[in-house]
Amino acid sequence: MSMALVGTGRFEAREPLGRQDPVAEAARGVDLLVIATPDAEIAAVSAAVRPQPSTAVIHLSGSLGLDVLATHQRRGSLHPLAPLPDPVVGAERLASGITFAVSGDPIVGHLVDVLGGRALSVADGKRANYHAAACIAANHLVALIGQVERVAASAGLPLGVFAGMLRGATDDALAVGPAAALTGPASRGDWATLERHRRALASLEDPTSEVAAYDAMVDLARRLATPSVGCKAAVS
Repeated sequence: MSMALVGTGRFEAREPLGRQDPVAEAARGVDLLVIATPDAEIAAVSAAVRPQPSTAVIHLSGSLGLDVLATHQRRGSLHPLAPLPDPVVGAERLASGITFAVSGDPIVGHLVDVLGGRALSVADGKRANYHAAACIAANHLVALIGQVERVAASAGLPLGVFAGMLRGATDDALAVGPAAALTGPASRGDWATLERHRRALASLEDPTSEVAAYDAMVDLARRLATPSVGCKAAVS
């Protein structure tokens, strides 16, 4: 975050503090303190920082509300809706016009404006729901692509040959909605094809996890195809 903000030419940043550094005076003499620790440590770090009335303290968690910053008068949260795999790519994406979930002190809206992004207000009571959706969109999607890679390798194929399908399906789902974009055997109830898939997956090195993941995704696909029916799509 600091690299992206400094890159706009509108901010200066102090050297970031690490795990072993004292943080009691971290809010002294600055306009903004960003707590960028893992979620489980935010409350403890916040409580260890001596409050400064003029300093805004924000965290970058998507799942936590403002209560973890309760000791500070000016508090806020800013969560980018984008994967940030490393500092360089992260800084580029943060300034690329992405959406940020924000709450609390008006400074978070100012940060979004400076970065050229879009602000999305998320109430504290819905933060866990919001963050679950974000994790499914990024982490779970990557994990699913990992399964594509493994199953493709069992057919002697590289992941890259499926790139067009992955991008096309994602683009379609965003353009017309997931239900309208759904294609394939699960959408049309082609159980014979699904069973052939399951037999092929059962022959792989780790069949239990591959079949279980496949069945779970078939169930989600069938839910899209027949939204009024809560069905289990696994066949045996």
